[in-house]
Amino acid sequence: MNEIAISVSNVSKVYYLYDKPTLRFKEALSIHKKSYHKEFHALNNISFEVKKGEMVGIIGKNGAGKSTILKIITGVLVPTCGEVKIDGKISALLELGAGFNPEYNGIQNAYLSGTMMGFSEEEMEKKLPDILKFADIGDFIKQPVKTYSSGMFARLAFAVAISVEPDILIIDEALSVGDVFFQAKCYKRMEDLKNSGKTVLFVTHDMGSVMKYCERAIIINDGKKYAEGPTKEMIDLYKKILVGQDEAEQEETEPMQKIEMQKNTEKGTWLDYMLLNPNCENYGDGRAKIINFGIFDHENQISNTIYKMKPFTIKMRVKFNQTIENPIFAFSIKDLKGNELAGTNTVIEKTDTGIVEAGETVEVSFTQKMVLQGGQHLLSLGCTGYEKDELVVYHRLYDVCCIQVLSKKTTVGFCDLDSVVTYRKDISDAEN
Repeated sequence: MNEIAISVSNVSKVYYLYDKPTLRFKEALSIHKKSYHKEFHALNNISFEVKKGEMVGIIGKNGAGKSTILKIITGVLVPTCGEVKIDGKISALLELGAGFNPEYNGIQNAYLSGTMMGFSEEEMEKKLPDILKFADIGDFIKQPVKTYSSGMFARLAFAVAISVEPDILIIDEALSVGDVFFQAKCYKRMEDLKNSGKTVLFVTHDMGSVMKYCERAIIINDGKKYAEGPTKEMIDLYKKILVGQDEAEQEETEPMQKIEMQKNTEKGTWLDYMLLNPNCENYGDGRAKIINFGIFDHENQISNTIYKMKPFTIKMRVKFNQTIENPIFAFSIKDLKGNELAGTNTVIEKTDTGIVEAGETVEVSFTQKMVLQGGQHLLSLGCTGYEKDELVVYHRLYDVCCIQVLSKKTTVGFCDLDSVVTYRKDISDAEN
């Protein structure tokens, strides 16, 4: 019995890029076969296998080639070279609303999608009640899908994709647009498929979902398969890739260069390893300036990604252009909607900062356990003070970077109380 659901062997995808549209025709008509194009290797000799019953995540930076390999697996694109073998009926959710006719209503598009997957009208009629129940978009199911919100698109598209009871389900970021309850319902259905022996392959930037649902992950970087293995190991490696500290690149570096890089890190080039928000709010009167900061995980590795219930440290270095008495250093963490979730400062923590002379640079560290739920959060940093009972902002960086919290368990609310549960049965009457 074949245990492999998806086999990708030496697959490459090359696109020809032309500076001008006319050059394409000029090349085609060239008697001497002169080339006017540049080659772009979207994928370069990628190979991997996915076993039946596995749920595998494909992770990588934007433009790495993740979506391209999914489109080749599903037959939307043809590889330049290489081979893909599929064992089982495949259902794919590649792009939001892909394959839908915008003029058709939801029911008509459900039938259209089913027909494209090889189902008869009678078969789709039997599946329609389950599709409508899962999509749960009410009377909008009778409206043209061009009037749908992105969330409605996601609901209908996923409902149709899973209704055909595929052997292999492939998803490309499509669940990120749905609300949290719909996402939870989708992941529950994906897990049900996996538990029934089906195969799930999906691309996502949500590392928490990869860690929670996948036993294995594949990293694609610059069009190549960078690594594959147990999920936690791959996420840890991907964190290093994002900040340029991956082991493969370091192994290619000369020993003297590695030492120099370590020295530079010690000197404080943390910003070189952080993923920053180019649109952060940056203001203050300039008497002090935050010149460097970093987030350090429980292994003291600089990273934007932190594991829930693990200790982590936020460090910042501030240079003072004028002498300041009792400066206050602070950080806060918000959710993506702007709600303040957590934060503190040196006054709350009863830290005496004293007088900082002009020209001096200080370093402040905040170490704590990450109790926030899994997901993406925003970090803000500040250096302020009180002068004549008035709060003065010397320098503040609002939403300067993202903190990705990874968690295998999601509890209720913004934070995890880290509860310990005890359970007893057969309590005697004497104890009641």
